[in-house]
Amino acid sequence: MDIQPDTISKTHGDPAAQDFWLVLLRGMIGRCPHCGKGRLLQRYLKPVAQCSVCGEPYGHIRADDGPAWLTIVIVGHILGVILLVAVPGSSWPLWVSMVVWPLLALCLALLILPRAKGIFIGLIWRSGSIGSEKM
Repeated sequence: MDIQPDTISKTHGDPAAQDFWLVLLRGMIGRCPHCGKGRLLQRYLKPVAQCSVCGEPYGHIRADDGPAWLTIVIVGHILGVILLVAVPGSSWPLWVSMVVWPLLALCLALLILPRAKGIFIGLIWRSGSIGSEKM
């Protein structure tokens, strides 16, 4: 039986049959949404063309601005609560606040962004979207 590259995902079963929360979790930890074993990202934010374990293709999936949006929402909510609790009662000098809060925002954003990208890639894969390269 000859398998064409564009039918590889069809041979693995229906992505929509995968559990939503399982796909979300696998994407968040940077694993293949299909098998949960292969890596989803090569480097910090570069997605793999296909899973090294099960062969599921991901090169056609584009997350675009979704991960950045989700990162901003999460970091904003975390920092908003911390700032509302910590700042009114503090007697820090202004320069300390000008160093601590942006640094904390940057660290949180760098920590959350690859996880958000994994979530978006996993959910786009689960939805069965064809992606921009296969149009």
